[in-house]
Formats: sequence, C-alpha cells, structure tokens
Amino acid sequence: MTAGPHNPLTGPHDPVTGPPTSTTGPHNRRAVLAALAAVAAASAVASTGPASATPTPSRRPAVPFKAPDTAVDNHFWTTYTDWRSGSATGTRAVAGRRPGLVIAVPAGTADYTDPHTGTSAAWEYATWTSPVHRSAVPATEVIASWNADTPAGTWIQIELLGRYSDGTDTPWYVMGRWAAGDQDIRRTSVDDQSDGKSSIWTDTFSVDDAASGLRLTHYRLRLTLHRKPGTRLTPTVWRVGAMASDIPDRFTVPASTPGEGRGHELAVPRYSQNLHAGQYPEYDNGGEAWCSPTSSQMIIEYWGRKPTAEQLAWVKPGLPDPQVCHAARYTFDYQYEGCGNWPFNAAYAATYRDMSSTVTRLGSLTDVETLVRAGIPVITSQSFLKEELTGAGYGTSGHLMTVIGFTEGGDVIANDPASKDDDAVRRVYARAEWEQIWLRTKRYDASGNVRGGTGGVCYLYWPTTPTAAQHGVLRSLGLV
Repeated sequence: MTAGPHNPLTGPHDPVTGPPTSTTGPHNRRAVLAALAAVAAASAVASTGPASATPTPSRRPAVPFKAPDTAVDNHFWTTYTDWRSGSATGTRAVAGRRPGLVIAVPAGTADYTDPHTGTSAAWEYATWTSPVHRSAVPATEVIASWNADTPAGTWIQIELLGRYSDGTDTPWYVMGRWAAGDQDIRRTSVDDQSDGKSSIWTDTFSVDDAASGLRLTHYRLRLTLHRKPGTRLTPTVWRVGAMASDIPDRFTVPASTPGEGRGHELAVPRYSQNLHAGQYPEYDNGGEAWCSPTSSQMIIEYWGRKPTAEQLAWVKPGLPDPQVCHAARYTFDYQYEGCGNWPFNAAYAATYRDMSSTVTRLGSLTDVETLVRAGIPVITSQSFLKEELTGAGYGTSGHLMTVIGFTEGGDVIANDPASKDDDAVRRVYARAEWEQIWLRTKRYDASGNVRGGTGGVCYLYWPTTPTAAQHGVLRSLGLV
C-alpha cells in the first residue's frame, strides 16, 4: 500500500505501510543505540517506500561539555481534553478515571503482512493525530513512549512526523507496532527508516549529523488503532508522548553533590537475570541478555503488581522467578531480536493494573535522589569497562539497572540484575563512577575506540494515582 500525496503536518495518510522492506541480522542493539551519539547515518529512504541503502555510520566530532540550561523536553497527551484535541478519524475520547482513546467507527480496512510470521490479514483501523508540539529543546533525538491496553484481536501503531530547523519535514516514521500479547502480530520496531537527515534506530529518532546544527523543532504523533474486522474490540490508549533532547557530546560528567536522597533505600524485589541463562533462547538467547525486562519486573512488583498464575502457565514448571521469563517474552522486539527496546519495556509495565510509565532522560543523580525520596525507583541505562565501575566485576556495551536508594555518603544503591543469584542483586556503587557511565554520551571501549553512551536515559514507572509528593516530583520533570 502506498500513501497518496498529502501535507505532512495535516493531510491524509495510509495507516499501514506494510512490513519493513529489509531486515537485519542479530546485533547488539544496546551497543548500536549507545553509539548514536558518535555516528551519523548516510543516505536512505523513508519507511513508506523501498529502502535503497542501509545507513552507514560515520563519526561525529566531540565538543567540550557545557551543561545546557535545558536539555530535555517531555510532552505527553493523557487527559480527556488532550484526546479531544488534534485530528481524529474513527476514534473517540473516553472520559473517566483514566481518560483514553478508542475506536468509535473504523475509518477503513487495511491489510498488514507480519514480517516475522508471514501472515497477512485485514484489519479495521481508526486514527488520531496529535496537535503539533513545539519542543522547548531543538532536539537531536526523540524517543516516543505510550501506555495502552490491547485486548486479543487488537494492536496499535505509533508514528512521528517532525519539522527540522531548516523548515523541512521528516517523513512519517514508525516508532513501533505494538501489542501487549503476541498472538495477533509480533510487536516490532521498523528498520531502514531515513530521509538523509535523520534515521530511526530501533526506538530512537536521531539527527544524522548533529554537528551540522540541524535540529528537530516540532513534532506530532499519530496513533493508528487496529482490530479484527466485524468485531467491537478496541485498543485503549491512555498516554502517548515523547522525550526530545539535545545532549552535548561528553566523555566526562562532573559528579553531583549528595543531597536529599542520602540514607534512603526502597524495598524493591531482587531478581537476577543470570538465573535464567539458557532459558527460552528464542527471546534474545535467554536470561544473560534480559537486564531490561528483569529490571522492569523488579519495579512492577515493587508497586504491588505481578502476573497471575494463569498468565504464567506457559512457563516451564520449576523455573525460578517465572515472572522474569514472562517479562522477557512480552517486551521482546521481533525486529531487533532483543528485550531491550526502551518504549516496549515501558509499555509492558503499563499493562499492569493502574500503572503509568515513560522513557525519559534525567540530568543528574540529584534528580534520581528526588524521585527515590518520593518513593519512585529509577531504571537507568549505562555502558562501561570493567574497571570503570568498581565492584561490578564485568564490563558491558549496554546494561539496565535500578537505582533503589543512596547510602549516607551519597553512593548509589542499585539492584543489578547481572548478579549470580537474587541475593546478590543489591549492590553499592560509587556515586561519581555511576554518574559518569550513565550520563556521558561518549566513551572508549577496551580497544581504545570511541563508542557512545546513553546520556542519562531511564525508565520511570508509577501508579496512575501517585501520592502528592510523587505527583509533584513527576510534574517538576514534565512527566504528568
């Protein structure tokens, strides 16, 4: 299917463009995404047409680090008023305790061929396109995230269209095709999306050459809700939005001064990914690669949610912590063949009763201390050599851990899933070392080559009815 001509900020569209035109083999996705700060992609076409070239990495020169006044813009649509804004074709806003967006009268029917199963099927669809959001931060990267319910027989697609600082527009980029389950479609990112100025790296929009000065100044998101024809089924989307950022290149980051989080520790369950080594290799080769879903499951259970016995019935009896296997299966991205897709993990967390979630960036451990003091643990993404994090005992090109507290001296108390067993998960890491490996955007690997860092990426999960203190902290970060 091919979209007809349209004004990219206001016009009509074809809601399903079909499967990706090419696929890549297995790769270390966290290493690829961490390298975004150090690479630029060469020419390729947008996702709505056949790919003519695969983006080719090239290095981008480092610049001295100077902390910006504002480096991150968070914006989300969540309220009944929000859902009534923008442009709706076949969708309607639903009021109530948790406002959302549902299918009212389908706009049409479209075919979708799942690239991971080869199955073709017709789906009724309806769409909602957000108002244009002008980012407070002209951005080099944008990561979308969403919270939704997708009953069996339904799924959603999330797309982004942006405007560059030179006045031109991106194509509509697919940021994810997602379902909570895996019986209807395989949840997937889409490779080979580029317009020669920006590219999509699994779940991250990235300007190809940030040193050129080009930035994304505006964007809008489009939701396409799908259901089996002839049914009254509908997905419900409660939250959609994005984190836009412009984090400067930096090899080093000044350590923050310990503050209000000192001496506070949250009672977060401890799960080791290493207990699952070799289990369910179809999901990213088993537990040794499950740092992200293992971290997610720890925080979900901290908030008092967990899978039911019925939901866990598929797991082989006798395996330890079967809910970790469950999290791996239901965060798995079939395109990049891994469980570390950031928005997919956040979306998984929000499938639990009355849970909200997002992917964002924080500026320092001071922000983390404020969250922890309010009772909100933080899942952080980092990469490091063995000698860069004292006591870890390993190095990694990309790893997720959970900050659950701080010592009296301000060092980080983390639940590290890369531990031999559950009892060993709680670790204490030096504050300055932790802050460096989490916030930097550039680093050297064991061979002395320049690689990327995540620049403060984290997941946050919280109840839909947080305490006043929690709401205040989240609001201060632009998340509610």
